[in-house]
Amino acid sequence: MQRALVVSLHDVAPATQPQVAEMVREIASLGVPVSSLLVVPDYHRQGRSMLDAGFRDWLGGLREKGHEIVLHGFFHQRARRPNESARDKLITRFYTDDEGEFYDLGYEEARALIEEGQRDFATHGFRPRGFIAPAWLLSAEAERAAIDAGMTYTTTLRRVRDFVARQEIHSQSLVYSVRTSWRRGVSLGWNRWHFGRLTNNALLRLSLHPPDISHPEIWRQIREIIIVALADRRPTTYAAWLEDSVIPSEAEGSRGVSMPLAIEKSRRCDKSFTVAPRDPSTPLRSARDDTSSFSS
Repeated sequence: MQRALVVSLHDVAPATQPQVAEMVREIASLGVPVSSLLVVPDYHRQGRSMLDAGFRDWLGGLREKGHEIVLHGFFHQRARRPNESARDKLITRFYTDDEGEFYDLGYEEARALIEEGQRDFATHGFRPRGFIAPAWLLSAEAERAAIDAGMTYTTTLRRVRDFVARQEIHSQSLVYSVRTSWRRGVSLGWNRWHFGRLTNNALLRLSLHPPDISHPEIWRQIREIIIVALADRRPTTYAAWLEDSVIPSEAEGSRGVSMPLAIEKSRRCDKSFTVAPRDPSTPLRSARDDTSSFSS
């Protein structure tokens, strides 16, 4: 089976629509006609995204072209907590600039936000299958809430988690941090190295954020990665890749254990299907332990 490339565009909202639209055009010109669009219901509390008719129409047009709509947090912000540990401060402030909204949420709060986002989107005809937490920081309780809310998958920095097939696929994402010049320099070297070591992976993930398009040196490398990757990979979305794939062993040494593919396809196509809660005796690994040294 041909290997795949998923380009995901993060932090999609009315405020970021101009940058995201430019990125969509750019990647399409390189041969990537579809992407996974990570849409925030109320980005930085600036107002509900779905109330913007122009944004909805634009998003609907992209969906018609094959782009995937993914639920991406709710506010994409995390209030600072009193008495935070040094580790928590490092991850939530330095690593993600106070945007790790689901980093330490409990089950009830996480499920309420996820279901509110689902209702908001469904009102306007959008029914995302995937839930991806801001900065990929998802507590174990929040992940359980996503499963119980009927989401079929999530991703972290290093993994794709298929809730339906109950499997975890190791796949490191390439991602850039552009807030400062030193972060941009580190990102360029980091992604150059990772791209080389991920060459044999069945799935290559490239995660882009709106500010990336404003930095020529960053965008130049992104273009180069896409061009090289498309020599032997087909562009797709997370939902389509999970639907079509039997997971092989990855170069990083992981192995997915698949349920029968025909059953999984029928479940994914059945919008009434709801993922049953996990067995509480099965431990959930928190994405809090799945971070890199920098993020955008």
